[in-house]
Amino acid sequence: MAIEITDANYEEIVANSSIPVVIDFWAAWCGPCKMVGPLIEEMHSEYEGRAIIGKVDVDQNPGIAGKFGIRNIPTVAFIKGGDVVDKSVGAVPKTQLTTKLDAIL
Repeated sequence: MAIEITDANYEEIVANSSIPVVIDFWAAWCGPCKMVGPLIEEMHSEYEGRAIIGKVDVDQNPGIAGKFGIRNIPTVAFIKGGDVVDKSVGAVPKTQLTTKLDAIL
C-alpha cells in the first residue's frame, strides 16, 4: 500500500529522501481520484526500493497541499532532491505516470 504522507511525517519521508518521491494528492469525495488511486498502488509495488510512492489526503493535510500549491485533484507530483520536477493533473493513464517517474530515476 502506498505510504500515507501527512503534515506530521512530510519532512521525514519526502524532504530528506535520497530517492525520487511520487505524491498523489487526493480526497475521498473526488471521483477522478478513485481512478488514479489504484494506479498509484500498482506503482508502489513496481517501484519499491527505487522510489517512494505516497498519497496525501488534501482534506486532512492542508499544510502539504498548500506547500505544493495544489489547486486541482488528483495531482501527482514527482519530487527529486526535495524539489518538484514534474507533475500530472487529472485522471491520466498509468503510462503517463510511469514515463514521468522513469525520467527522474
